[in-house]
Amino acid sequence: MVMDSTALMDSFGRSLLAELQDNARLSIAELARRVGLSATATAERMKQMEEVGIVRSYTVEIDREALGLEVLAFIRLTCDGQHYYRLMEFVQTLEEVRECHHLTGGDAFLLKVTTTSMSGLEALIEALLPYGNPVTSVVLSTPIERRKYAVTGKLTSVAKKKAGWAARR
Repeated sequence: MVMDSTALMDSFGRSLLAELQDNARLSIAELARRVGLSATATAERMKQMEEVGIVRSYTVEIDREALGLEVLAFIRLTCDGQHYYRLMEFVQTLEEVRECHHLTGGDAFLLKVTTTSMSGLEALIEALLPYGNPVTSVVLSTPIERRKYAVTGKLTSVAKKKAGWAARR
């Protein structure tokens, strides 16, 4: 029987997620030791978290520059209705597109792309022109990359922090 995802997000579930974000290659025995469950209970909890979609995959991070992908950029793209589905099909075929987000507001899409060179980026932008109006920002550096999710259940919102900052002034 699959549990409700809310029930899985108790203190043990949150501890498991915190540990997995630090190192997804930990053995079940080591995870169990760290979170205070038996190995059997830990394995069952992990299986349930996978079944309900809390844990979607276990991945490896690869340094894009080691692969020769020197350029990282974001492309905002306006796209009218008649080009929407064609664009969605097209970006699925592009290895350069790492992420594609459908947005509200003036831009329809935000693409995170990597290329081996500026000329490769230029060719990608030109390939997108039939689908809409691309606006490109090249990344100079990334001070924060792949930040972990807070799994404590107690997110500190900017509004709460702002109130604290105002009280200290």
